[in-house]
Amino acid sequence: MPVQMELSKIIISEMQDRQLIWLKEVDGERKFTIVIGPVEAMAIDRRLKGSAMPRPMTHDLLASVIEAMGGALERIEINDLQQGTFFAKLHIRQGEKVIEVDTRPSDAIALGIATMVPIFVADHVLRDVAV
Repeated sequence: MPVQMELSKIIISEMQDRQLIWLKEVDGERKFTIVIGPVEAMAIDRRLKGSAMPRPMTHDLLASVIEAMGGALERIEINDLQQGTFFAKLHIRQGEKVIEVDTRPSDAIALGIATMVPIFVADHVLRDVAV
């Protein structure tokens, strides 16, 4: 059963290409980090701060496309971990059906963070990585 998490912090380092996001269990103590790229880190940071850009960036574009097609991002689920790489799915509701789309967790979080979409992590993933 997936466990609800929240973005606890984002660490952006100008000295490295590897940035970190910390996810923390909503109703518990477990937490873990995901290493992400600088572009995704800046997108998450920008969306958290509500900073508008003059033209839509990639995550803004995807959010607009989902909405224009009658969909709504329902949740993000980090559903697997293979050889140190996290995998995630977007759960998009379109009418009566839910469409699952494969994605990188960093892109999913950048897409969903501005609208407070819940983040879930599969229990088996959390058991492997949580501190």
